[in-house]
Amino acid sequence: MKCDAKIVNRIKRSEGQLHGILKMLEEEKDCKDIVNQLSAVRSSVDRIIALIVVNNLKQLSDTNASENDIEEAVELLMKSR
Repeated sequence: MKCDAKIVNRIKRSEGQLHGILKMLEEEKDCKDIVNQLSAVRSSVDRIIALIVVNNLKQLSDTNASENDIEEAVELLMKSR
């Protein structure tokens, strides 16, 4: 899959957030703060999934993909929800 630099940057940002959460756990931070950060990571990953599927759909449309290929991409997006 051809990957957009924006997607890579978002994944790196999510990775940084996860490292921050690990540090919070080690420092025994408040549960509420940890859960808030985990929710932020989950939202970030959801957005990354959507971007990847959209990019895939764009690539499929450029290659005259079959209707089945497009349906598959949409199912991936729905599955991620």
